[in-house]
Amino acid sequence: MGVGFSLFAVIILVLIVLVGTVAANLYFLFGVLIPAVALVTFIAGFIYRVLKWARAPVPFRITTTCGQQKSLPWIKANNCESPYNTVGLIMRMALEVLLFRTLFRNTKSELADGPVLAYGSEKWLWFAGLAFHWSFLVIILRHLRFFTEPVPSFVRFIQNVDGMFWLAIPTLYITDMVILAGLTYLFLRRIFLPQIRYISLPSDYFPLFLLIGVTLSGILMRHFYKVDLLNVKRLAVGLFSFQPVIPEGIGPAFYIHLFLVSVLLAYFPFSKLMHMGGVFLSPTRNLKNDNRMRRHINPWDYPVKVHTYEEYEDEFRDKMKAAGLPLEKE
Repeated sequence: MGVGFSLFAVIILVLIVLVGTVAANLYFLFGVLIPAVALVTFIAGFIYRVLKWARAPVPFRITTTCGQQKSLPWIKANNCESPYNTVGLIMRMALEVLLFRTLFRNTKSELADGPVLAYGSEKWLWFAGLAFHWSFLVIILRHLRFFTEPVPSFVRFIQNVDGMFWLAIPTLYITDMVILAGLTYLFLRRIFLPQIRYISLPSDYFPLFLLIGVTLSGILMRHFYKVDLLNVKRLAVGLFSFQPVIPEGIGPAFYIHLFLVSVLLAYFPFSKLMHMGGVFLSPTRNLKNDNRMRRHINPWDYPVKVHTYEEYEDEFRDKMKAAGLPLEKE
């Protein structure tokens, strides 16, 4: 049910753009107003979620580690797996953010013949996730050419490397194929693995279909439904310079792509996609494991009035003695 509902929702979004542009000529709405509202929603929502997480108190060191903690001088510590200083913490976070260290070590469990619970590698999930995220980053950096003039040299370099094979004209970028393959794998995994399908919700399928829609619309727009890139750049520069314009000659394919991107931006801060910001604020990742090096005092451990056992015994001594209960003081 979640698959059908999510796919239907994305199809409806595409039909809304087609009706709004082709039939109603609402180009200003889909080209300026909706992207502007989506961008503001993304920025405000992102800041709100990060500040909300940052205000959450963390009274204990709950670092997740899998290496030797620093203790005695003659025991070799693992500063990456169990960081005890800032250098180790930065190294560990960099491996987590850039190479998905935890996902690389992830394992899957399944019932084999017997039945016997067997554990296996889940490297394909790690590879698909890594391919998708890095391709997505490269695509975003490539798109900076539409918002800057002159185009920065690093953007031109990334664009040339991404399209170095010249497989088609116009250039077929490597990341376009890689991100589509990664998203397809992540989707099929949720469909064909019973355990994953059982726990999958519409909130898991909708971002996948939305990202696939953004990718496919971009590929179709580049290779099949051609658009005037100069006019696209005029629209983008006008939007970010607060001087919006709607140039002529931009077809519906572009507005479909732009609308899906806008929906993704507005949906991002309120979805599971916010793990992009959450990973930096996770106390199991961003804390040093230095419990044996210094004492951490719980800030919530304020003085409270307690009723000690000695006071309790003094208060009920006669009754306890009459009942034959042992007493510390006669």
